[in-house]
Amino acid sequence: MSFDIPLWFEITALTVLALILVGDLLLILHRPHIPSMREASLWIVFYVALALVFALLLLLVTGSPDAAGEFVAGWLTEYSLSVDNLFVFVLLMAQFAVPRRYQQEVLMVGIIIALVLRGIFILVGAALIENLSWIFYVFGAFLVYTAWRQAFPGKEKDDAQTETWIVRVLRRFVDITDHYDGAKLRTEVAGRRMFTPMLLVFIAIGFTDLIFAIDSIPAIFGITQNAFIVFATNLFALMGLRQLYFLLGGLLDRLRYLHFGIAFILAFIGVKLFLHALHENELPFINGGHGVEWAPEISTWVSLGVIVAAMAVATVASAVAARRERYDAVS
Repeated sequence: MSFDIPLWFEITALTVLALILVGDLLLILHRPHIPSMREASLWIVFYVALALVFALLLLLVTGSPDAAGEFVAGWLTEYSLSVDNLFVFVLLMAQFAVPRRYQQEVLMVGIIIALVLRGIFILVGAALIENLSWIFYVFGAFLVYTAWRQAFPGKEKDDAQTETWIVRVLRRFVDITDHYDGAKLRTEVAGRRMFTPMLLVFIAIGFTDLIFAIDSIPAIFGITQNAFIVFATNLFALMGLRQLYFLLGGLLDRLRYLHFGIAFILAFIGVKLFLHALHENELPFINGGHGVEWAPEISTWVSLGVIVAAMAVATVASAVAARRERYDAVS
């Protein structure tokens, strides 16, 4: 079912969400601190409730359950991928020994960088889909490959704590101190103005965001081709991510099967994209340039059910494994 989202709603929604994000940033700058479990939990509940209200508003404004369904499915997919980002953020914070008091600022800068990068990728992706329908084949193949890499990371996970080549090059040509000066980017040492390690942290976070944007944008376009919904799902997935970091920080290592759940979701969306590409086929060497009739279209609601089931199974399996480990340790 097709649906139209009024321009006034898109402008109003993006304005309100941007103001919430700016307010969150100003709150951090005004009072840098380590959020308590209660504070982090309340913020996450607020952002989840906000996303559900947004889905309801989409339903009311468009009159289409598909609009709300595409948003929820896309939001859950992006949220699960964002949780995976936290694993890397934890490693980066440890690698650069970022004082816990200032990790909120780092995470917020990372979120802003991610929004900018994903916004660019969304515009490019929407343009490609509009003019090159065969790009769905490419997106589908890329997501299946990404799913395999996610499920069987091999050496990539072992190298997660090594510095990126950008950081290594920067160390050669830029004077950087060995110690932090609060959250400052520059400080004075023995009369010389130098950068603090915070610069390296921001660059490492930005580079990581770029890699995750390359992975996540094709995934969301597999659920919806509406550019506004694509951007909204990314925005909601990133909002509350810093609170989730502090809430789950000590628990992330226990979610040992999360990457399998994410891999399954990516592979499923990759197959869905490939089937969609066959259905809309314009490549002359496939079925004479006509759509393949037997290629099924997977509905939004089936996608939503698969996404929820995959994350639930991965989470429950991780919890059972962790409980079994604790039992074996005691006995």
